[in-house]
Amino acid sequence: MYQKFSKAPERLRFPDEAEEVSIIAEHLKTHIASDEVSSEIKKVHQLNGTSQKIQSLLQKELEILHFESEKRDLFLNCGVPGLRPDLYRQIGNSGILVEVERGKTIANNMDLLDVWKCHLCARAHFLFLIVPRERVSLNEQRMQVFDRVSKRIGTFFDLEENYVNVEEVHLFGY
Repeated sequence: MYQKFSKAPERLRFPDEAEEVSIIAEHLKTHIASDEVSSEIKKVHQLNGTSQKIQSLLQKELEILHFESEKRDLFLNCGVPGLRPDLYRQIGNSGILVEVERGKTIANNMDLLDVWKCHLCARAHFLFLIVPRERVSLNEQRMQVFDRVSKRIGTFFDLEENYVNVEEVHLFGY
């Protein structure tokens, strides 16, 4: 699953970067959807699994795409200098933050925290948010994580008055 959220084209401050980001997003979408990767993700996306295990399955491909893990010093001027994304890549005059979530995506508002991190980051205006399609709880209830995150993220892009300092969010479901 994949969904792209973007400001209105005339409101994009980094249109050239947005084109390159979309190409990278398409590559990542294809990679995540491949039989090999989706099979490996299915093995670790179990009860008590971690986002780090999911991230480790995507790490090599993201590094091939020139992303750096746990990039430091991206948040020096925002009052919370210790923040770090899972991965980061510079694109022209901006960059992409990558955040991989699993169990706490909705329960702890990690999706909204990730948008906030991108909003604060002066060197990144694009977010790749990687979340489960669904998550099964201990009592076997199925939470439709991707759909819920999609609705929540969409609120930042539906109306111009809700725009934040994020040009686009590329939402990937595994």
